[in-house]
Amino acid sequence: MSHEKVAMPGRTKQGVVKPVSWTPIVVAAFRKLSPAAQVRNPVMFVVYLGSMVTTVLGIQALQGGGDAPAGFVFAVCAWLWFTVLFANGAEALAEGRGKAHADALRATHRQVIARVLKEPRLESESWRAPSDELPVGAYMLVNAGEIIPADGEVVAGAASVDESTITGESAPVIREAGSDFCSVTGGTRVLSDWIIARVTAKPGEAFLDRMIAMVEGAKRRKTPNEIALMILLVALTLIFLLVCATLLPFSSFGVTVNGAGKSVSLTVLIALLVCLIPTTIGALLSAVGIAGMSRMMRANVLAISGRAIEAAGDVDVLLLDKTGTITLGNREATRFHPASGVAALELAAAAQLASLSDETPEGRSIVVLAKNAFNIRGRELGRAKSIAFSARTRMSGIDIEGRQLRKGAASAIEAHVEQLGGVFPEAVRGTVGEVSRNGATPLVVSEGCRVLGVIELSDVVKGGIKERFAELRGMGIKTIMITGDNALTAAAIAAEAGVDDYLAEASPEDKLRLIREYQSDGRLVAMTGDGTNDAPALAQADVAVAMNSGTQAAKEAGNMVDLDSNPTKLLRVVEVGKQMIMTRGALTTFSIANDLAKYFAIIPAAFVVTYPALGALNVMHLRSPESAILSAVIFNALIIVALIPLALRGVKYRTEPASRLLKRNLLLYGLGGLVAPFIGIKMIDIFLALLS
Repeated sequence: MSHEKVAMPGRTKQGVVKPVSWTPIVVAAFRKLSPAAQVRNPVMFVVYLGSMVTTVLGIQALQGGGDAPAGFVFAVCAWLWFTVLFANGAEALAEGRGKAHADALRATHRQVIARVLKEPRLESESWRAPSDELPVGAYMLVNAGEIIPADGEVVAGAASVDESTITGESAPVIREAGSDFCSVTGGTRVLSDWIIARVTAKPGEAFLDRMIAMVEGAKRRKTPNEIALMILLVALTLIFLLVCATLLPFSSFGVTVNGAGKSVSLTVLIALLVCLIPTTIGALLSAVGIAGMSRMMRANVLAISGRAIEAAGDVDVLLLDKTGTITLGNREATRFHPASGVAALELAAAAQLASLSDETPEGRSIVVLAKNAFNIRGRELGRAKSIAFSARTRMSGIDIEGRQLRKGAASAIEAHVEQLGGVFPEAVRGTVGEVSRNGATPLVVSEGCRVLGVIELSDVVKGGIKERFAELRGMGIKTIMITGDNALTAAAIAAEAGVDDYLAEASPEDKLRLIREYQSDGRLVAMTGDGTNDAPALAQADVAVAMNSGTQAAKEAGNMVDLDSNPTKLLRVVEVGKQMIMTRGALTTFSIANDLAKYFAIIPAAFVVTYPALGALNVMHLRSPESAILSAVIFNALIIVALIPLALRGVKYRTEPASRLLKRNLLLYGLGGLVAPFIGIKMIDIFLALLS
């Protein structure tokens, strides 16, 4: 799966993501210059105050006062303001991505007129009402071709639903009453049949409304790790503030003792403070957090909180459902079980004929199995009538040459056969039970009122999934398969897939107990779920990804919602969480190393006017004290701009142990942070010399 895939909610009608306009970003950067906005970031607030002080000093210098030339003071002042604006711009750019998603979602959020029922029955009294006036508990009837007015759960009927406006997937999904796949989202469209759904969300609190609120980065709360890092940055800022505050009297004392030189200027001390405090990570920290949520949205996962994304980066136990996650989910025909008195060849021929017009993976696999096992070739259907699968009948087939061939769920075929006056054989019922107990799916085939036998559909382990689990194992993450299959079937699939452990015949209590056992050992647990029976375990898990197709209870219990309803997304969630933590760590390492390197450029230059002997420490051979200080201030501002793409994109994700990642970050970003200032400041000094 590409890490750069952009979800459908951020697309225009043409299917292309709207580029973030630079004009709102610039406007937002200036709007954030208000003290109320700046005080939320203590590090940048210090730079903000320094910018205002140097502005006042520049005005004094123009009037003949001040302790430094007006040109120098205004140059430092301008670059300090640029530093603040660049930090504001980084945050606004990250927020802009989320707001672009929100704007696209608002375009799909439109009011429709709903048909409201007094009771959940087709013949019930009904009336029309706007979708934004539907109360919780109201029943709404939605027919084929109509937009679902509000979020709800299907209480009657079954239908195919187009959810592409939410998930970006064009394939329709089945939503039916009495199953785990009963949740419907307002704004999606019913394609076939009809449903009666009970409204589950108040106007303004629907799923789309919550999505819009969550993807707007400005409403994001800081995570515990982000708060802890900010406390560290504030502590460093206070230390350097105290240090710089003592340097002015120290410089004045040196002038008095030496009887020569002059005291360091306040402008130079402010520049020194701004360059030594961790402005780089302070400017980009908020953007990193917002971008993490944006990357999750591009993966089509709605994170209810930034805390959940961060926890995903520290997960060391993954609970994965078998079907659709470890196995393909689209089961393939593996065996024919003929009924008593029916030849296997007859069953295979009938099954193939009934599947020739079935374009589903299961239908195509039946055709292939009949061909491979009995060398039965497909034939022209001529004037045959194909019977498409319906969510209501739960079967499909073909009427050809006076024959009625059907295949479908055992209960559906039983009802069909009995309606035609036939009897469903007990032996076939036993075969259905045996196939189900073995973890496979039984599909019954009939001709008219005669039952021909059972097709066994089995899950197939996904290609490459074993290698993915090996990568996770290398990262120290334990994988556990959860399945309702019996122990023998579960063990076979677990061995083939390469998971570390499995839980067979899992009940809701079993899942909950397993999660609590790992958490009691200090482990962080992640899991996926879509049913009401998954809600307790989802509520207990540290990272809980609920499927959008699942029940309302599951979505409310989870701290993330997968809009694609793809259980394998849990692996992507872990990747995004780790990538966000790695990005923050890399930028922090670079920022601290960067600040250390700037000592060598600024300290000698700042105090050479007081202690001329410090000129010997000018190892970079900078042109003058003013040029050295101005070069450092300019570099301090430009390095924020250079690192914005990294903050938004994130560092490259690698499936490696934490110790190896730490070593790489220290080598790459730590060493880079030490070297970059020497090169950058020297180049800027040369450029300033050319301009003078």
